[in-house]
Amino acid sequence: MTGTDLHTYPNLRDSMFADRARQFRDRLRWEVPVDAAGFERDQYDPLDPLYILWERSDGRHGGSMRCLPTTGRTMLADHFAHLATPPSDPGIWECTRFCLSPGAPAHVSAAILLGALEFGLHHGLSHLVGVFDARMLRVYGRIGWSPAVQGQEGEGRHAICAGLWSVTPAVRPVLLRRAGVSGELSEHWCRRAFGPRKLPRAA
Repeated sequence: MTGTDLHTYPNLRDSMFADRARQFRDRLRWEVPVDAAGFERDQYDPLDPLYILWERSDGRHGGSMRCLPTTGRTMLADHFAHLATPPSDPGIWECTRFCLSPGAPAHVSAAILLGALEFGLHHGLSHLVGVFDARMLRVYGRIGWSPAVQGQEGEGRHAICAGLWSVTPAVRPVLLRRAGVSGELSEHWCRRAFGPRKLPRAA
């Protein structure tokens, strides 16, 4: 879902920004902007990003990730360029703000990564790049799609990392299994969200 479409799902939108405040400010103790309503929104949310969203049966946020093209402004380029050389390539998108609602089942994490992979495959991307808390490396490894760490600041579980994920069909069966989603259903969701699949980029 694009940022301009979020207003059509106000319950999903508001619970996502509230969950982001709980995760990044309250639990991880990051210095992030939180408004009077308790919503965590930063300077990148108004740029019409793509949101990979898991909607619960009650219409509220279950999990999400935010994606932006690296040809525009990104968190890596603006704030973490000392960790890795920021790409500026239409075939590479930045994914940040991986967030889960409190008590979200384990398969939701895999479903969010599956959505990001499907987005990349449908749009002929070569890679996704992101900045994340080092503790997420164990989560990504358990799910089965780990990034190649490009740079790190700090030590231990409190370190901040920049990583690069290869967008490859080889990882899709692993994520489908972890997410508990059939390939047909995942393909249906992607066609509905993104339209026909684009051809892969030439090597």
